[in-house]
Parts: sequence; C-alpha cells; structure tokens
Amino acid sequence: MAEISGSIAPVESSVIDISSTNSPRAKASSMDPKNVDCCEERSKSLRARYIYAIIFFTINLTAWFIRDYGHSVFPPTYYKEACGTTGHDCFHTLGVLRVSLGCFIFFFLMFLTTFIARKLYEACSKWHSGWWKLKFFLLLASMVVPFFIPPGFIHIYGEVARVGAGIFLLLQLISVIEFIRWWNKYWSPDEQSNQRSCSIALFTSTVFYGVFICGIVSMYYFYAPRPACSLNIFFITWTALLLIVMMVISLHSKVNRGLLSSGIMASYVVFLCWSAIRSEPVDEKCNVQKPDNGKFDWTTVLGFLIAIGAIVMATFSTGIDSKSFQFNKNNVKLEDDIRYNYGFFHMIFSLGAMYFAMLFISWNLKDSATEWSIDVGWASAGVKIINEWVAATIYTWKLVSPVVKQYRVVNNEQTMQP
Repeated sequence: MAEISGSIAPVESSVIDISSTNSPRAKASSMDPKNVDCCEERSKSLRARYIYAIIFFTINLTAWFIRDYGHSVFPPTYYKEACGTTGHDCFHTLGVLRVSLGCFIFFFLMFLTTFIARKLYEACSKWHSGWWKLKFFLLLASMVVPFFIPPGFIHIYGEVARVGAGIFLLLQLISVIEFIRWWNKYWSPDEQSNQRSCSIALFTSTVFYGVFICGIVSMYYFYAPRPACSLNIFFITWTALLLIVMMVISLHSKVNRGLLSSGIMASYVVFLCWSAIRSEPVDEKCNVQKPDNGKFDWTTVLGFLIAIGAIVMATFSTGIDSKSFQFNKNNVKLEDDIRYNYGFFHMIFSLGAMYFAMLFISWNLKDSATEWSIDVGWASAGVKIINEWVAATIYTWKLVSPVVKQYRVVNNEQTMQP
C-alpha cells in the first residue's frame, strides 16, 4: 500500500498543477514581462558569445594580413612617428603586436564592464548581449589607437604578452583536464551504469591508447630516423615515460581512475609533443617537413586556416568553461541567472589576444616569421614542450591529490585521538 500511495501522489499533484495552470493567475504569471525579458536576454547572451568568437577570428586574420602583406598594401597610410619612415614598425612582428594590443584593449574593456554581471536583466548583461553599433565603434577605436603608439611601448606590450599567453595556456590546460575528468566520470562503469556504458568506455579507452601508441611509433619513425636526432629522441622517450607513469598511477588501487582518463590524456600529451617537434625549424635534418622556398600551396593555406580556427576554438571553449575554475561547482542556476560568466569569458579572450600574437611571431620579438607560417621556431617548440610537461604534472597531481588529502585527514584524526 505504501508503494501504491507513493505512486499516486505525483499524479494528484500533476492534476492540481494542470488545473492551476488554467487559472487566470497562472496565465498572468506565465505572461509576466520579467520572465519574457529573461528568456529573450538568455537567447541574446547565448548568441553573443558566437559573435565575439567571429570578431576574434576576424582580428586573427587581420593580424596575419598585416604581418604578411601590410607593407605592400598600406605603405602610404602609416603614421611616421609611430611606424618609422619606412613603416616597418607597423608591419611584420610589430604589426601583429599592435593588432593584438587593440584586441586586448577591446576585450579587457568588455571584462571591466561585465565582470559584475550576475542576472540577465542587469544593465551589464544587456551591454554584453547588445549595443552592437556602439561596440563596433569601440572595437574600431581599439584597433586604430595602437598604430599611433611609439614602438618602445609596443615592445613592452610584447614582453607582457608572453606572460599573458603563458597564463592562457595554463588556464586552457586546466579546462582540458577538467573536461577529461568529466568525460571519465560520465562513461566510467559504476554500480548504476548499464552494460552499454561499460562497453563504450572500454571501446573509447582502446581507441585512445591505440592513438597514443601509434603516435609514439610515428614520431620515432618520422622525426627520429637516426641516432643524431638526440633531442627529438629525448622528447619522444620522455613523453612515453610520462604516459606510462600516468597510466600506472591511474590504475593504482588507491587512485582507481581506470584507463579512460589516462588514455585521453595520453593522446593529448602525444599531440602536444608532436606539435612541439613540428614547430622546429624546417631546415633541420630531423624535421621531415618540406624546406621553406618562399612558395606555398593549398596544403599550407589549409593548415594555416585550421591553426587559426584551433586558436579561436581553444579560446572560445575555455572562455565558456568558468565552472572548471569555481570552488563550489554545485550552484543551482535560477531562471534569471546568466548562463556563463561574462567577465571570465572576456578575460580569456583578452589573454587569447596575447596568445595568438605569440603564435604569429613564434614567441620571438625580434625576427619576423615567414609568410603563411604560424608558431614555427625553436622558441615555439620549447614553449610547447614545457606546456606538455606542465599538462602531465597537473594531471598527475589531480590523480594523487585526493589520496594525499585523505592521508592527511587520517593522520590528523589519529593524532587527535591520543
């Protein structure tokens, strides 16, 4: 009888709800202007983030165009006191930094004006999702002003941009690792999971470990073909050792995270290692890329566009993932709450402006990159290798930290008992 009464109760409540929705009071509440306004503002805010991504993508293309073709397209229009008599200080490397500075100014101003937004009906929220004509003029002014700034200040911004790009990479790593943890928690088998979820988790783990093994073997074959390639051999071997350590820790009885998360992370770390080796100068004997002869084909153009798209996607995905950086991740969203943190979103895009500048100039403030190239050089290779090692370190700490915290709690309890 308890089960029957328990099953009838929701039906009765639903009947009451249905009857109540037909009342004049329910109709009045459903047509509440505040609820309609919040619904519209929510839709605007979700569309706005894609508009900001398109703006960021357009600025990336502008930076590339200024670097490669600005000196031949805009020679008579530069400001001599800022760009020099030949205009060199507004194109190539410094041109990229000026465009990056303009992008940073725009998104940093957006951060300052939206970081306090919490509700959809607030003025800051409406500013984030609307007023596009005014923001267009703000963006235009932000992009023009850096081309009137002396080169010395642009060099200072370049040094600051290195730090900002490093912070961006760190935040991106944390976002990726949190996504891997969520994915592992979603697909890993537990007492309530069905056979289908277990099969998918096992299949996914097998695929990622297959990618990891094939990636290591391929890098040895293509980038370490002879013993003289000692640096590449060290990078690849050290990567393989890191992956083995991560797998062993993940399978340890006290950690017990399974193979899925370590397999996904292994594939990501292998990709970082491959990207670092690919960034080595093309004239090296251990790099199998075609030598740079001043020409480019459709594969070069396609790879360049994919790289820019990857920058935009990395910035966008990190910008909307503010939850990974919150201490309390179980906050319940109300109807009039914003769906993502506007201030964090614009802060990530302002740091992303520094990051794409470093990629276009290959982290080098002195030498100008070649046409249709991105993130090529020993400085870029070193940054990516460090990024790979930091990623492996953060992931390993994420695995070990719960065990360490539990061990400290047990020790504290034992010391308090006597």
